[in-house]
Amino acid sequence: MDVTDTPLSTEDSSSQNTAAQPFRKVPVTFSGEAGQFFGIWIVNILLTIVTLGIYSAWAKVRTQQYFYGNTSIEGHSFSYLAQPLQILKGRVLAVILFGGYSLASHFYPLVGLGILAVLLFLFPWILNQSLRFNLRMSSYRNVRFSFKGSYGEAFIYWILLPIASVFTLYLMLPWALKKADQYVFNNISYGDKPFITELKTGEYYETSLWVFLTSLGLMVGMFIVMLLLGGVGAAADLDFQSNKSSLTTLMIVGSGVFYVFMISVLSAIYRGRIRNHILQNTEIEGIAQLRSDVKIIPFAKLMFVNIVAIIFTAGLAYPWVKVRTAKFLSQATGVLIDNNADSVLDNMTQSQSAFGEEAAEVFDIDIALT
Repeated sequence: MDVTDTPLSTEDSSSQNTAAQPFRKVPVTFSGEAGQFFGIWIVNILLTIVTLGIYSAWAKVRTQQYFYGNTSIEGHSFSYLAQPLQILKGRVLAVILFGGYSLASHFYPLVGLGILAVLLFLFPWILNQSLRFNLRMSSYRNVRFSFKGSYGEAFIYWILLPIASVFTLYLMLPWALKKADQYVFNNISYGDKPFITELKTGEYYETSLWVFLTSLGLMVGMFIVMLLLGGVGAAADLDFQSNKSSLTTLMIVGSGVFYVFMISVLSAIYRGRIRNHILQNTEIEGIAQLRSDVKIIPFAKLMFVNIVAIIFTAGLAYPWVKVRTAKFLSQATGVLIDNNADSVLDNMTQSQSAFGEEAAEVFDIDIALT
């Protein structure tokens, strides 16, 4: 029998499939429920009010632990390891900084401008500190994430480039946004494995163009609708005074609905396309490649319903909004895991198991206000 006709054994076939497909595609799953999170959320709100905001640090930890714990890949969930006191220290510092600015700008405007300038130069440090803290307090399979960005890079990408874009009539802004995103992702590590992100400037310009053209089209469409309604009213010879109140109400409601609709559509276009682009072009060296497939129309519908629900329930729909958004984004996210990643992760887990409480140093604080 010719060698080419010899059937492959099961083991040979399996090994060839593994060689041909070095990655296995797995979904990101979110198992949280709105009812469960509502109970956590309402207790957080009440205790934060009773303690004059002090409990907000504990509230953040409970919320993060809920969402991290219900997000999993291949049956392994994420963990949020921060302690409330670390977050409380950061919030006290943030309140002092921004409270001092508010008081100074009210009573001494020139001093307020000086403090604003100081905060402008302080922002890159705040950004880095917040990213470093939140990533260091995040883990998957007992391996922590980390962030190693520098003040100089953050100052260039988050302060200088956006300011410079003003002098180009914002034509440089999409490139500046790309550089800022690339700075963040290229400075993230999972254990000792760095994130590698290569973003394309053209995608940011194309997305910005879509946002601009869509907003222009929606505005023109709204203008045409208003002209048609005005024409119908004139043709029907409606009494202006008797219908003034109802017409004003209709215009206010219509404008509000249109504004929410436009914001939802534009946000879905930008956030969806850029999220897809970033994750499609990001990998964790030697472990996994990230994937995202957010559909713009369903994403816009999700955000529109979210905003309307928040408005009409006076904020009580917030837990439902958070959970359905997390589920939507998790369903649009996947990971291509290297077939050799398990052994790599086991080695990383063993090498990092000694950290424990030492990783949460006294100077690790969350500067973010949220």
